[in-house]
Amino acid sequence: MSDSSLSAILDHARARLSDVPRERLGELQEGRRLLGIPRAARIPSRGTAWHLGVLLLTEDALLATGDIVRSRPEVRRGFAAESQRRRAELSAAAARGGVPEGETVHIGWQAIDIAGVGAASTPVAVRDGELLVRWSAAGAFMPLGRYVDERIELLRHPPERA
Repeated sequence: MSDSSLSAILDHARARLSDVPRERLGELQEGRRLLGIPRAARIPSRGTAWHLGVLLLTEDALLATGDIVRSRPEVRRGFAAESQRRRAELSAAAARGGVPEGETVHIGWQAIDIAGVGAASTPVAVRDGELLVRWSAAGAFMPLGRYVDERIELLRHPPERA
């Protein structure tokens, strides 16, 4: 496996995705105190990327996905679970960060070092010289090229009512 084969897969994907809308990348900034008053967290924009399942592809980088939230204004409501409360807080933080209401934003993503592909912390690996991607934490590896092709096809032609 060489960096050029990974670069070729990614460059070919970018060319095929050039007219496909991208999704927003954000960075969670926890609130800090200003004159002793706590400020709410916010998620400002840090660019855009094509969402390809467990991967995010930008013009010049490959990222592993993290959390995905939809921007919504803050609303007081009761929650059955702490996880629901946290998701609502993140949605409100996205709105405070300037993400338009209803738009999705990716947070907690991690850059994948193309030169260091195969590190245990990324979904991309090299086995017997073949580039592979693990499409879920419990899922098996599959060839990266085929995975990217399938994801591009889903972006270009989403299933009915998706």
